[in-house]
Amino acid sequence: MQEIDIIKAIANERRLQILEWLKNPQAHFPPQTDGDLVEDGVCAVLIAEKLGLSPPTLSEHMRVLSQAGLVRPKRIKQWILYKRDEERISALKKLLQERL
Repeated sequence: MQEIDIIKAIANERRLQILEWLKNPQAHFPPQTDGDLVEDGVCAVLIAEKLGLSPPTLSEHMRVLSQAGLVRPKRIKQWILYKRDEERISALKKLLQERL
C-alpha cells in the first residue's frame, strides 16, 4: 500500500479512535471470554458496540486499517479480534517526521 493510502486510512475520525483504544485495550474494553485483549486483540463486536456502529460498517473500517497494515486481524472461534501493528505504526510515524 502506498504512503498516501495509509494517510487516507488514518484520515477518518472513527479509525483514529479505534487505533487510540487499541493502544490500551484494557482501559477501553471489558474482558473477553475468548482471547486476551492485549495478546490477541479486541473482538470486533466490542469495537462496533463502543462506536455505536453496525458490524458491516465496522468491518469496512477494519478492512481499511488492516489493508494499511495498522491493525492485524486474528480469528478465534467465530470471533475476529484486532490488534495494533506497532511496528507499522512506528514506521508511519517516522515517515511522517521525515516528510514534514
